Amino acid sequence: MTPAGPRPDGPPPEGAALKRLAAKLPPGFLLGVSTSSYQIEGGSASRGAAGWDIFAARPDTILDHSNALTAADHYHRMPEDVALMKELGVDAYRFSISWPRVQPLGKGAVNPEGLAFYDRLLDELLEAGIRPMATLFHWDTPWALEQAGGWTKRDTAYRFADYVRIVGEAFGDRVADWVTINEPATLALEGYTLGVHAPGRALWVAGARASHHLLLGHGLAVKALREVPVKGRIGISNAHTPVFAASSRWSDRFAARNFDILSNRVFADPVLRGKRAPGLVGLGVRLSGTPRWGDAKIIAQPLDFYGVQYYFPSRVAAGPPRLKIGTPDSQTKAMLDLPMRLEPWPEYGVTGFDWPDSPDLVPVLLGHFADRYGSKLPPVIFTEGGASYPDMPNRVGAINDADRIDYLATHLSAALTEVPGVKVEGYFVWSLLDNFEWAAGYTQKFGLVAVDPDTQERTTKASFAWYQRLLAARTH
Repeated sequence: MTPAGPRPDGPPPEGAALKRLAAKLPPGFLLGVSTSSYQIEGGSASRGAAGWDIFAARPDTILDHSNALTAADHYHRMPEDVALMKELGVDAYRFSISWPRVQPLGKGAVNPEGLAFYDRLLDELLEAGIRPMATLFHWDTPWALEQAGGWTKRDTAYRFADYVRIVGEAFGDRVADWVTINEPATLALEGYTLGVHAPGRALWVAGARASHHLLLGHGLAVKALREVPVKGRIGISNAHTPVFAASSRWSDRFAARNFDILSNRVFADPVLRGKRAPGLVGLGVRLSGTPRWGDAKIIAQPLDFYGVQYYFPSRVAAGPPRLKIGTPDSQTKAMLDLPMRLEPWPEYGVTGFDWPDSPDLVPVLLGHFADRYGSKLPPVIFTEGGASYPDMPNRVGAINDADRIDYLATHLSAALTEVPGVKVEGYFVWSLLDNFEWAAGYTQKFGLVAVDPDTQERTTKASFAWYQRLLAARTH
């Protein structure tokens, strides 16, 4: 199947079109922005080392040979960034709390300075009338734990729960929404199976173990938050992609099935159905890691919402990936040894990452959730959605990112499409700021606000002004 269709709203909406989009927003629908601690905070001298620090210091792991030791310096410029969000007019801000900033070694002593930073952030947000959504883990595993095996070790899940309890007790009265783990599937696959991201391992067995322990960590975190207890809602966020076979050949269909399991079901099935995902065909890989009796029940703790992060669809063919020069995600041997590859979508334009710009497939993805999980699917929040583009300033320094405006308008409109069995409660734009984009370094820009890497000066883009007008134009 090769779906294609018109973009939901055509060109960038302004005037009447923007008002029509604003009128589609239901009462109480959350509009926000997202960031992550490691990608924007900097302030590395005030936290423990993270696994990403060590990974980024290795030769040829980051496309532009950069690091996140300073990043967007949000640690020192936090009040300025909250003021930008207040000016923007967003309902909510999804940020992440740095585990090594709160607990430098991943266990034991707490860093009071780290807790104090997030204490100030929450106060600033609430004073600005912005709803806080806190992600407890966005890939910055403390290096001390990573040295001991990281998420391949069961103990890390329990250390994570201890840290979550500390944070819940400190901020449980002020955080409105909690996300336990961000994109565990991406971390397990790209960090532990393919070696593209930190910690840079490239073993299927490591990925399988990490997958199970991330699931266990999520379940233990939900239990810890409820035992504190915190006042806010609790969920998890994962990247999802609608998957299609590149042809009707059986080999492509099997490859697509395996890719769908790896990308969509390894984490969603245990969390939402309380059951393991189906096994892979032809790879000889077990996805269960090291389960013990009672783990499934812990993992399937009831959730208040499920966070979805949609960036692109996947057209899958059998056979090894084709090498793409200048793309770190294609450079590891483990990646090139995969028996499946992603094929292009010529019917769609692409973003800066060469990802298909395909808003018409957002309802298709939601339909897959309804079909698979039925009444077990809690309300959905798009906890990330956005696109990278070159964002070149014009001769007066303005950044007229019309492509991003078009992307956000059409994807948000698509997210508002009624899909039976799915209730969508919000959409968070990735990202507030240009940031350290993992293995791509600073080469990919997702922000509504540009950040000068030398001066840290913030410059709002045209997309910032568009989102501001949309937020102000709401009728509910």
